[in-house]
Amino acid sequence: MPTHPQPGASTPPDATKGGRTTLSEVAALAGVSVSTASLAFSGSGPIADATRDRVLAAATELGYTGPSPLGRQLRSGRSGIVGVVVGGHVSRTFRDPVSIKVLDGLVSELGTHGVGVLLIPAVPSDGAADPLVASAAMDVGILVWGARREDPTHDALVRRGIPVVIGEGTAKPAAPVVGLEDRQGAAELGRHLRELGHERVAVVALPVAFPERSGLADASRLADVEKTPTRNRLDGLADAGIVPVAVWETEASLVEHGHAAGRALLDVPAAERPTAVVAQSDLLAAGVLLAARELGIDVPGELSVAGFDGVDLPWLGADVQLTSVRQPFEEKGAALGRAALQLVAGDEVEDVMLPVELVVGTTTGPAPR
Repeated sequence: MPTHPQPGASTPPDATKGGRTTLSEVAALAGVSVSTASLAFSGSGPIADATRDRVLAAATELGYTGPSPLGRQLRSGRSGIVGVVVGGHVSRTFRDPVSIKVLDGLVSELGTHGVGVLLIPAVPSDGAADPLVASAAMDVGILVWGARREDPTHDALVRRGIPVVIGEGTAKPAAPVVGLEDRQGAAELGRHLRELGHERVAVVALPVAFPERSGLADASRLADVEKTPTRNRLDGLADAGIVPVAVWETEASLVEHGHAAGRALLDVPAAERPTAVVAQSDLLAAGVLLAARELGIDVPGELSVAGFDGVDLPWLGADVQLTSVRQPFEEKGAALGRAALQLVAGDEVEDVMLPVELVVGTTTGPAPR
């Protein structure tokens, strides 16, 4: 049954004449003031339930979906958008299950508060910030995969007066960090390998420095690695007493990069091979496993392989469970979203460090004699 105006209310306009229905037309049909109708949609302020129901029923009758988003933005001075800096190549981000799960947690958290997301590549090949960083409307910038000491994206946001949340990476002044206890997780993994008797351990690392490259990282290359997941996970192995026989750095956390690293580290005489390879992501570890299969190296009989992340990789085979350090993907994304919302509200935001867990699978075993 249609809702009719209260006695004394003005006659509602004919909504069939075209054009966008306005809040004043809804107020007229509901028999309330425009300010009262606005309160019904905002969900704040003193308004009786019966009055709110009358306004919403009038809105439904007129096909009114709510105040103009642009108008709300102009009145509040906010865009309702969070800029999410995902990495140098967006295409790589959507090939990485870790990135997808973190973004899922982030978008879900922001979406429940009516906040949208703008995805921004981190740094193009010329080392400058993406033009969106300097021009796009946003209330907060989230650097999902961290920030370097000299980071053009972070610095461009700060110059605009946009608050920043950093996911892992090097902390910047006044920027809250949502990170992982990955150093402790890597140390636990290192102790696991030591208990199995492994002394010749090689590492397939995430990007070491900018610009990214693939190849062996010598001591000078590793000496100035910033406090990033790469550094934390190397330090964790050192805490467990492991000095890698080789560190192969990669351009990105993708299977093909792990495969190339595996071929380089394993396609040598058996006496020169490492007995274990620790990859700093599960996709890199999967690439190492594929290389070992191609070379006829038994895992875990002749070689142990471990990763980091705890993602599901069923295509490796039903009988293969990668030994890995599991991180809470969705919770990390949600924590990034909560930090961003707190910054928008003007609240103080504390750093968050999320725990990780070693999961021993079928890909690590005693060191070969």
